[in-house]
Amino acid sequence: MADEEVPTPDTTPENPDDQPDTPDEQPEAPVAETATALLPNNAGFEVVNTTLEDEMRQSYLNYAMSTIISRALPDVRDGLKPVQRRILMAMSDLNLTPGAQHRKSAKIAGDTSGNYHPHGEAVVYPTMVRMAQDFSLRYPLVDGQGNFGSIDGDPPAAMRYTEARMSNFATELLQDLDRETVDWTDNYDQTRQEPTVLPGKFPNLICNGGSGIAVGMATNIPPHNLREVIDALYHLIDNPDATSDELMTFIKGPDFPTHGLILGTKGIRQAYATGRGSVIMQARTTIEPIENGRNTIVITELPYQVIKQRLIEQIADLVKQKKIEGIVNLNDYTDKTGMKVVIELKREAYPKKVLNFLLKHTPMRSTFGVNMIALIEGQPQILSLPQVLSAFLKHRREVIVRRTIFELNKAKARAHILEGLRIALDFLDEIIALIRASRTAEIARTEMMARFTLSQLQADAILQMQLRTLTGLAREQVENEYKGLLKEIGFYEDILATPARVEQIIKQELKFLRDKYGDERRTRIVPMEAEEIGDEDLIPEEEMIVSITRDGYIKRVPKETYPTQHRGGKGRIGATTKEEDTIEHLFIATTHHYILFFTDRGRVYRLKAYEVPQTSRTAMGSAVINLINIQPGERITATVPIKDYKEATGYLLLATECGEVKRTKLSEFANLRNNGLNVFDIEENDSLKWVAHTTGENEIIMVTRKGMSIRFHENEVPSRGRAAGGVRGIRLSEEKGDSVVGMALVDPELDLLVIGERGISKRTPFKEYRSQSRGGKGILTMALSEKTGDIVDAQVVDKDDRLLIMTREGITIRLRVDDIRSSGRSTQGVRAINLSDNDTVASVERITADKLPLEPPADPNAA
Repeated sequence: MADEEVPTPDTTPENPDDQPDTPDEQPEAPVAETATALLPNNAGFEVVNTTLEDEMRQSYLNYAMSTIISRALPDVRDGLKPVQRRILMAMSDLNLTPGAQHRKSAKIAGDTSGNYHPHGEAVVYPTMVRMAQDFSLRYPLVDGQGNFGSIDGDPPAAMRYTEARMSNFATELLQDLDRETVDWTDNYDQTRQEPTVLPGKFPNLICNGGSGIAVGMATNIPPHNLREVIDALYHLIDNPDATSDELMTFIKGPDFPTHGLILGTKGIRQAYATGRGSVIMQARTTIEPIENGRNTIVITELPYQVIKQRLIEQIADLVKQKKIEGIVNLNDYTDKTGMKVVIELKREAYPKKVLNFLLKHTPMRSTFGVNMIALIEGQPQILSLPQVLSAFLKHRREVIVRRTIFELNKAKARAHILEGLRIALDFLDEIIALIRASRTAEIARTEMMARFTLSQLQADAILQMQLRTLTGLAREQVENEYKGLLKEIGFYEDILATPARVEQIIKQELKFLRDKYGDERRTRIVPMEAEEIGDEDLIPEEEMIVSITRDGYIKRVPKETYPTQHRGGKGRIGATTKEEDTIEHLFIATTHHYILFFTDRGRVYRLKAYEVPQTSRTAMGSAVINLINIQPGERITATVPIKDYKEATGYLLLATECGEVKRTKLSEFANLRNNGLNVFDIEENDSLKWVAHTTGENEIIMVTRKGMSIRFHENEVPSRGRAAGGVRGIRLSEEKGDSVVGMALVDPELDLLVIGERGISKRTPFKEYRSQSRGGKGILTMALSEKTGDIVDAQVVDKDDRLLIMTREGITIRLRVDDIRSSGRSTQGVRAINLSDNDTVASVERITADKLPLEPPADPNAA
């Protein structure tokens, strides 16, 4: 049409009088008429009126469906896209079986493009490369020879350099193709036929998975273990209504060719039940020590589709940009024995922290988004695991039935011929005479068909008989072959009449695949569910010393900052404080603890310990108001470290400086707002000073500044709501200046240690403190004098514990409790720390024996 000359249409009207006087008065011809007039001879064409919008919509829809069906999505039956199926067909045409010699990839790609896939060998070759990569497919369909790429992301060699042939799995897909088991269709130029699907004895879709992006949809199916899949197919044959949960007893989850880990089964269950889900993959790593006290992180397996070289480059880039600290070297020791990437760390680096950072910021932890979409009868559908396996079994039933029909027809056709030969042998002389008397073969055939009631096929077979057929031995062979064919016919007919026989054949073929090709699972499924790696996971869990000053400055330092000293030492400077500022709180907490901050006005705030800035031993710290929304005029007076306060049980027992106590269930502190909550209705001249976490069966001891103490059971303190006030715990002395200086939980196996302002301290067994009723004056706990000063703190201690004593001027000393001898209630005690004339003890913190770090021998002269 493009080369033909288009004639100029004759626009002269039949009646000249109808011609307009001016061009502006020319009538507009209909579009259809104008288009038709432009077509030569106007024959064989139909002009349809349509809008551009409708035409674009229909054209794009046709394109989209072509992309979905003919390019992007695999068929649920054989798990192949058209280009993959055509590559295997081209290799089959070249007889490139597993035992054959490899052929150039360029030849295979060229034959595929020329005979089946009209999009060029440059498109075909990358597909064939992926089918040969053992790190892309769990069970490769192509056996490649040469450079077909690597897990490092190296590109494959050009197709003129590589060679290939089919793998064993490809031959299982093609088996029985020549037995009319599938439908065939014309290729793109109608010069030959190609199958619409392969017989597919190997469950390729679920075992090798697949991915593809079509128009408006995409598929992403993970690979699985053949042995597990066949076990599940066995179960599904016997239990057609099996659920995805039942099938998961056989198929544990995806099995990636690159090994690695899968975290949890929640995403797997969702994917198998609905066809969509997320599978969390993670690299297999180990932390190994090396010389000089350093550690390494060794990566031996990667998540599926993660390119090793790009991962190494990404880690190196993070180090270069100083987004991660602690890495000093990065080496790749991968060889033919396996993958090994070694990340060397600094001595002070925390391996778990570095590893968590890498898991969060690199593909070492990746998500495989499962989207099981495949073609069923030419239509894309999202499929659950039972649907995928059921579709495969349905296809195999159809293949076996069609194969059986083919074999049955073949056997019947041969039996038909043998029946004619048997007749000929029975009437041999007459047939020979008839043939000799006939002028042509056609006349002989007609006469035989008429006289002996033979078909044309039988008559032709008789005419083609050789003389050796006339021997007695040949006659016996005919009879034996005929009897054998009758048995085969009965066998095939029984299969077609009995569905259970078809199921049995499927099982036998699956068992053959399982025994021949089944292997162990590569990807290990870790029972724990993957959780988002938060800031806390990047912080090593270690014990810290947290201190708060009177003016509200807070800091944390490693516990090892303060070595143990003997009593009477001068201590070590623990903080540089502002003028007239002093240390008021000192406690031990791990970096992952929650810290509840209680203020003098009866409010509580919450913070994670790692959120407290870590500083040097002599630094002043950060203002608390920058970390929590403490109200103006409030001071932090008590802290309670809790590992997980939402799951913790028991009570919080609160005590004030004027001797009031209160008990509230810990569960009432589960939901804390950023601006805090009221927890104690404080009197005007009082302040909340102490809070302890109790079980509900503890005893309490309260110690006053003027040397008195009282011990009572916590059940005497009624449990009250969070915002209620308290009750009297101890009646203070009428002597001016008396107040409560300490409240603690009683442990009968331990001692009560008290310390005076001037550094004099003593410890007394609890057996010397009798239990009393709440609200009394108590009993004497320390004989006070000018040498001791008033009591400033009290702690419940064990002789194996350590004490951390801090003075108002920031001097800190850490000593053994056993260095302070046990004495009676009414004694003064011994000197625990030497103080300057203007300095006094501020607080004492107990460090329990089971939390002591490895520490060097004490140095009594340490400053």
